[in-house]
Amino acid sequence: MSLKKKNEKPVDGKLKAKMAWRNAVMKARALGDPWEKFHLNEYKTEKAKRHRYNAMRQSWVVDEVMMKMEDHSFNHGAMRECFRMKKLSNFSKDDWVRAHNYVAKRYMDEETPRETYFDDVKLQMDAKLWGEEYNRHNPPKKVDIFQMAVIEMVERDGSPLFHLEHFIEGHYVKYNSNSGFVRSEAIRMTPQAFSHFTFEKSGHKLIVVDIQGVGDLYTDPQIHTSHGDDYGDGNLGTRGMALFLHSHLCNSICHSLSLTPFDLAPSENEVINKNVANLQVSCKTVVRGTEEIVITPTKEEKEHILDYIRMRSISSGYHSGDDKPRIKLTSISSLDSQESDDVPMMSESEDSLIDSARQENRRRCLSYNSRIRFDSISDSGTDTETRERELFQFKDMVQRKARPSHVLGEMEHRKQLELLEENRSKTGGSVLGQIHLDLAKYHELNRFVKESETYDREAAVFHVDQAAKCGILEGIKTMAYLHLGLSHDILPDVELGVNKSDKEIGFDYMLMAAEAKDRVAMIYISKAFETGIGLPPSRTIDWNKAVYWLDRVVNTDTEDEEGNFDGTMDDPLYQLVAKQAAMYLTGGKGLDKDPDKSGELFSWAAELATKAMKGKLASKYYMLAEEAWAECEE
Repeated sequence: MSLKKKNEKPVDGKLKAKMAWRNAVMKARALGDPWEKFHLNEYKTEKAKRHRYNAMRQSWVVDEVMMKMEDHSFNHGAMRECFRMKKLSNFSKDDWVRAHNYVAKRYMDEETPRETYFDDVKLQMDAKLWGEEYNRHNPPKKVDIFQMAVIEMVERDGSPLFHLEHFIEGHYVKYNSNSGFVRSEAIRMTPQAFSHFTFEKSGHKLIVVDIQGVGDLYTDPQIHTSHGDDYGDGNLGTRGMALFLHSHLCNSICHSLSLTPFDLAPSENEVINKNVANLQVSCKTVVRGTEEIVITPTKEEKEHILDYIRMRSISSGYHSGDDKPRIKLTSISSLDSQESDDVPMMSESEDSLIDSARQENRRRCLSYNSRIRFDSISDSGTDTETRERELFQFKDMVQRKARPSHVLGEMEHRKQLELLEENRSKTGGSVLGQIHLDLAKYHELNRFVKESETYDREAAVFHVDQAAKCGILEGIKTMAYLHLGLSHDILPDVELGVNKSDKEIGFDYMLMAAEAKDRVAMIYISKAFETGIGLPPSRTIDWNKAVYWLDRVVNTDTEDEEGNFDGTMDDPLYQLVAKQAAMYLTGGKGLDKDPDKSGELFSWAAELATKAMKGKLASKYYMLAEEAWAECEE
């Protein structure tokens, strides 16, 4: 007996894992074809061109495929109609029984530009890349956005285009929209946390919204970008970002991923807590406390770093109640080497992956959608090692760009940039600030109240203030006008009142606007230092500063940091130059008397007045110039 045990060879763990994986896939295939009753295999076989987009390389891959599509649509939405379809694997020969089910989608509007089909695929594949980055942070539930391609029916007249996606079996739910809508009767934490994640990790450059699909298999998302470019008419830019963040209450997944809450006014927080917090209690996803923890690879794992990266990409997280991690074949996020219709064969790297996961629960039977998810993500046409290398590069880019969602973090970030870059402006360039400004404008438009109600003025002012703190020139000017009691374009019906207004704060904001080349602000500052009107108690009349700002106004011929060129209709240039001349003529209040310079300025003012068709005023300025020069001779 002991001799037999001694001669017995130990079972190879990798071989055991390989057999377990194959067994799981075979069980998935044994579940049957839900479309068998539609007899798609009896339709005509057609040749088509498949266009697939590589989000990392920003390039397209084109190949030929064989498919069968039914003649009439089985469903439709507001814009597209859907056709059942089967696509033959490029590695199979006429085996339509094992061909996978797809949905071909076509725009019902025949005037839809062909470029729209490709733009839609680009959007979805870019969103999918963010889904893979989200999964890398090990959230409680992984997400996946379906592989999507453009099918060009080259054998049909006009070579019509279709979108190609795997068929999703299950209950289809829209979790949020591209305009801030959150479905209350089906609220879930994962979709909302994923959208918030993309905003922060992209450095506020974009946000993935319009999350919809079956479970956490998403399709047809929308991306809002900071500039509002690309991704079609659904890209609402910072306005779309504002609508999502205004309706988002950070949940336990957001906290576990170290995402920071977006700043809202107290009244807004009260409303959102009342509407959303109670609904989140019913959500069943439980965080494990291990999200976003970076695990340093061991010496052995460093020698096989691609295998280690693959292991970090796969859904191998704990489930509530589990003592050990277990593999979920439904969430593999980076196995792109296999054609979607093939039986996956285990390579040594996949063996290593299974072995690293403690070989737990390998014989779990896959559902139909689990099989589809595996095929969806392995249909990009890129070999596994290249794909993983690209994902690793994307991860590094994300780590460099990531920025918090709160204003305090934005202010700190801008201070750091000012230290690193000399002559960097203190205003402009903040996406977060623009989002707050957009929210103030939405409040003014009564977006968040019923028709008969008045908007929340305190919340609107709060967001303008946040925009100003982020360096947004329009917000800075508005806060300056509010504190100084001046008329303003944004929230024109709002006044801060005596108790809330602060001339010191208002003047500081006006000074910031002047430094950003805003002419109205520069003129206000110069007048304040000249006359003392509007000057806060902490400052005194200073003609030296007054002529400095007048000189800035007169000699600035470029756009301000908001991209505008403010005219000086109320204060024409000849008047501003004449003011400088008058102060130099008398001197005092911190400014040295300089009759010669005064004469030159009066002469220039006369020339400007002549161009403005102000003949009498021009003559007056010429006379004052002569008087100034006369003092020089004395």
